[in-house]
Amino acid sequence: MSTSAPSFLQDLLNARSPSGCEHEAHDVVDRHMAGVAEVYAKDALGNRFATVNPAGSPTLMLAGHIDELGLQIRHIDKNGFCYFDTIGGHDLTMISGRRVVVLTKNGPVKGVTGKRAIHLMTPEDRKKVPELHDLWIDLGAKSKEEALSLVRLGDMVVYDHGFEIIRGTVATARAFDDKAGAYTVLEALRRLAAERSGLAAKVVSVATVQEEIGTRGAIPSSYTVNPDVALAVDVGHATDHPDCDPRKHGEHKLGGGPLICRGPNINPLLFERLVACAESEKIPFQIETDARPTGTDARSIQIARGGVATGLVSIPLRYMHTPSEVVDLQDVENTVKLLVSFARSLAPGERFHW
Repeated sequence: MSTSAPSFLQDLLNARSPSGCEHEAHDVVDRHMAGVAEVYAKDALGNRFATVNPAGSPTLMLAGHIDELGLQIRHIDKNGFCYFDTIGGHDLTMISGRRVVVLTKNGPVKGVTGKRAIHLMTPEDRKKVPELHDLWIDLGAKSKEEALSLVRLGDMVVYDHGFEIIRGTVATARAFDDKAGAYTVLEALRRLAAERSGLAAKVVSVATVQEEIGTRGAIPSSYTVNPDVALAVDVGHATDHPDCDPRKHGEHKLGGGPLICRGPNINPLLFERLVACAESEKIPFQIETDARPTGTDARSIQIARGGVATGLVSIPLRYMHTPSEVVDLQDVENTVKLLVSFARSLAPGERFHW
């Protein structure tokens, strides 16, 4: 496989799109999908819907979220330092000392996250996880007035960490969670659109929003699409690194293929079909277990309307919710192949009722 990422994926990774401020990701999806889909639409939350074979049956929904973690400015002090709240699940030990970008109506504004230096801490302070109000963003401004000439209260912020290949097909980026998953559902639709022969299903790929704050985009989009069958694609924990106990978290490795989930959030017949598709296409895969509603769009899609036969495919990822997430691009490509194979496996009217 090429050691460079597809341009579509790189465009999504470069787009800055914290939950509720997904404009840049919208632009990428619109540019790559509007001319490919037979039907293309958006809604009031910012979800994007791309459809091929609109007269087909069953209706298959593929969902991947385009939002990412972020920060939001909530206070600016007299010296121009900006205090913030978190958007999504942050590890507070990771925030300080980062380059950041504030997304303003007049364009991006650069800054860094600050905290008291270790030299100025007591031994007790050094052992503590910082509290959010002890962290700030430094814009280089000298006063509140100067800071307010650059940014507004409520402006959103992301880390300024871009895509980079580490070695071979192993890459790092700020927001593989879940730009990688969003890419796979959209790219699968692009490939299905290019070769529709034998496709019985209507396929709707949805770039969902606000997953990081409660799978909010998946809720209305599931009602809009009204799918018979659905697959959410997100990232899952690769546990093949130090200090991760497989007895607690399972044994999943980078480069080992997509994770196919089993558990109460997952339709058991659909799980078996995914495994059969992977085996038929000789796609490497791993099994992930989750005894609860998963922390993904699958949890909302499954219980939409009268209930939806739902599956979850996850891309193995190290260091989730940090500024330097790591994936193997081979796993991303194999996930696309699995989605295409699954879509083509659906018989007319198939529902996975059990």
